[in-house]
Amino acid sequence: MRGKDSIMIRNIIFDIGNVLSAFRWEEFLKEKGFDRDMIERIGRASVLTDDWYEFDKGALPDEKVIDLFIENDPEIEVELHKAFDNVEGMVALYPYTLDWIKKYKSAGYKVFYLSNFSYKAETQCPESVSFIPLTDGGILSYKVKLTKPDPKIYELLLSRYDLKAEECIFIDDTSKNVAAAEKIGIHGIRFESFERADREIGDIIKNAR
Repeated sequence: MRGKDSIMIRNIIFDIGNVLSAFRWEEFLKEKGFDRDMIERIGRASVLTDDWYEFDKGALPDEKVIDLFIENDPEIEVELHKAFDNVEGMVALYPYTLDWIKKYKSAGYKVFYLSNFSYKAETQCPESVSFIPLTDGGILSYKVKLTKPDPKIYELLLSRYDLKAEECIFIDDTSKNVAAAEKIGIHGIRFESFERADREIGDIIKNAR
């Protein structure tokens, strides 16, 4: 029997990219016809830079973000537009996602999402966020002009849905995002595989006091 001061896990919070949906930018660029050298060059000008966060932050129009990529490598302006004017197929739902969410919902937990995610990705890769109606809510970064690991985005999620940090588990594929959650009292899991993360969620639930 739990004491009145015991902690129970009530909420599971998922990142999206590389947790619920694959951020498959290299395969996406290959499908657009780019060779390996150009894929690496496009990546160095865009996805692998801090400028990529501007898509997710939503403070600049998409075309202005692409202009930032072009500034990083002006010689491939045409290729950068071909790559990112339309990003359909860049993010794709994992096969396990819907059942994973349903598992915790049916067990009585509330499920939320908290993701650095752009308007372009949401609207041009709608299947990648098709799980959202199954959840109890969440935050896409572009809608609030904040990105992880800024503590304000975690605090906003907690306040918006009246959640207690110690009653939440947060799963993310990026260590600094997990550390930021843990710093404000949320239980954190660094995602490496579906099987491992699911096991770690179960361990935290079992060991919570």
